[in-house]
Amino acid sequence: MKHMLRRHGGFTLLELLVVLGIIAMLAGIVGPQVMKHMGASKTKAARVQIEDLAASLDMYKLDEGRYPTAQQGLAALVERPADAKRWNGPYLRKDKIPQDPWNQDYHYVFPGQHGKFDLFSYGADEKEGGEGEDQDINSWE
Repeated sequence: MKHMLRRHGGFTLLELLVVLGIIAMLAGIVGPQVMKHMGASKTKAARVQIEDLAASLDMYKLDEGRYPTAQQGLAALVERPADAKRWNGPYLRKDKIPQDPWNQDYHYVFPGQHGKFDLFSYGADEKEGGEGEDQDINSWE
């Protein structure tokens, strides 16, 4: 009787290997799909951050009557420039300039070639152009 109770008390090595094989197969199928969506979500997050920064730049312009110079850059949104007369900042929530989802600084050009100002990220590869996660995200498209 003791021998029969022991035999039914656990899993065999074969059963464990089958379960591990199924889990590995599922991870192999699901993993790449999750990574593909993660890259797309970083691109969407960068678009949202650029829109927020553009709105903050517009608020700065409402107060100062002009956008920050290229030399002042986005830092003018969190620290009062020396020549600012009606600065009413900081214009960003956490009092710091966010980085893009790939931990790179956003690029700010004033005056812009594509609009009032150009605000952009080069994407994951930090090079101009690219597709997928490497594509450029900008304020003018």
